[in-house]
Amino acid sequence: MSVSRPDAELIARCRAGDSDAFEALYREHAPRLYALARRMTGSPHEGEDLLQEIFLQVHRKLDTYRGDAALGTWIYRLAIRQCLDFLRSRQGRMRAASSSLDAEGGYMPSTYETPGARLDIERAVARLPEGCRAAFVLHDVEGLEHKQISELLGVSEGTSKSQVFKARMKLRQMLR
Repeated sequence: MSVSRPDAELIARCRAGDSDAFEALYREHAPRLYALARRMTGSPHEGEDLLQEIFLQVHRKLDTYRGDAALGTWIYRLAIRQCLDFLRSRQGRMRAASSSLDAEGGYMPSTYETPGARLDIERAVARLPEGCRAAFVLHDVEGLEHKQISELLGVSEGTSKSQVFKARMKLRQMLR
């Protein structure tokens, strides 16, 4: 695959240290990547922090971009890896908070929610355990296949399917 002319020019300008070019790259890709980061972390604040980390990685690794895929695809894949690294590191630091869905008790509304309050989908997704949330977002929101998800998460395809199924069941329960 060849790089489109506008992407090639933008990449060349970024590699030459043109901050306006990198800002243009950021403006073009940040909305989609922020949405991914926010969904993967379950937090707008962590999504913003992660977006900055993603673009630091883009800046650092732009010289390694060979043009085998479209620039947007390359950046998106880098972002997914960055999100997964973030989740893994957070999971390592907070093992008690990342218990499996099966071991979890029922949903307990926080004090600011009334029993009749309707949870929106973003808040419900944010409440999912990290493994289920990652598989659900990658499959149902981002449209990746279970084979791709299994490779990204380092789990079997069956585990990916199971995590997505459990996430859907938990979401239905929370949204009732």
